[in-house]
Amino acid sequence: MKTKKRMIGMLGVTAILAFGSVFPAWADTVYVDASSLNFRNRPSMDADAVLGRYERGTKLERIANQGEWSEVRAEDSKITVYVASRYLTTTAPEANAGTGRAGQKPEESPYVDKTWEVGLDAAYPYASFSKISSGKAIYYHNGSEKRNGKVVCVNAGHGTKGGSSVKTQCHPDGSAKVTGGTTGAGATQAAAVSSGMTFADGTPEHEVTLAMAKLLKDKLLAAGYDVLMIREGSDIQLDNVARTVIANNNADCHIALHWDSTEKDKGCFFMSVPSNQTYRAMEPVASHWQSHNELGACLIEGLKAAGNKIFSSGSMEMDLTQTSYSTIPSVDIELGDKKSDHSQETLEKLGEGLLDGINRYFGVSK
Repeated sequence: MKTKKRMIGMLGVTAILAFGSVFPAWADTVYVDASSLNFRNRPSMDADAVLGRYERGTKLERIANQGEWSEVRAEDSKITVYVASRYLTTTAPEANAGTGRAGQKPEESPYVDKTWEVGLDAAYPYASFSKISSGKAIYYHNGSEKRNGKVVCVNAGHGTKGGSSVKTQCHPDGSAKVTGGTTGAGATQAAAVSSGMTFADGTPEHEVTLAMAKLLKDKLLAAGYDVLMIREGSDIQLDNVARTVIANNNADCHIALHWDSTEKDKGCFFMSVPSNQTYRAMEPVASHWQSHNELGACLIEGLKAAGNKIFSSGSMEMDLTQTSYSTIPSVDIELGDKKSDHSQETLEKLGEGLLDGINRYFGVSK
């Protein structure tokens, strides 16, 4: 009789699990203890395994602890997924709300319901290649009804004091650059963050990229996007590797804003992935170079549709630290050069074009 009751009980648990109405008796409750945490269809760091993200404080039921990976299930889901065990805690952490930076309230926006800081986690892939990583990016969570679930990383180029005197590895595998640029072809190390150029009217480039980034952030929030802002002040202690790796793990695309150092007022273009087979065979470039170029092409289409001047074909092949370490669609967009107008009216026009391009890439209607 006892054996029969035990069998009925086990069948009852199985039936309940089949309908997903309760968690199994052996599961323990855990919480996400990271700014955001990827959940995956298998215990793997492969990019194609990622299904989505949980936010800090998300309550989960852990079905199995496999050491590095845990099999978990959210309360409103019948499907189990895999997350990195090191980002789980049995104690509920503070929610992703409150001030963005220590001693400074987040900028007010009618579309934002909460913000939080995002730093470089040493466990992120490629994080060990960063040399300047003490700064914090700011994540803006869209609280409006228009929220579309996409996260855009907006990276205001330059703006790291001391960045030009520190060197980082050009490629994760240690190979040499295949094109010229700020750092010449054949180099294996580049400036952690270059200081940028100065416009013909004496304005530093880093000031204009910051103004452009803030304007784009506002447009993205109004359109329903979440925004990860790499820099919101004159100095952020994050090098190009750190910026890229933070974007990889917290955003759906990464757009770095720049103006070129030429003096021709030549218009907008993006830095495309070089058609060098050795470079394109190097990971993570091999798995992502097509998405980088697709995003760049969409941005140029949007900028052109908004009436902005486009340089030549709209792209220039360039071996960059950013794209060499990127595992999400990632583009360095050049919005003009030293002689280009950078008035508020022009930035507005550029912002409209960039938003249009981002919408085109994600298939988001206006």
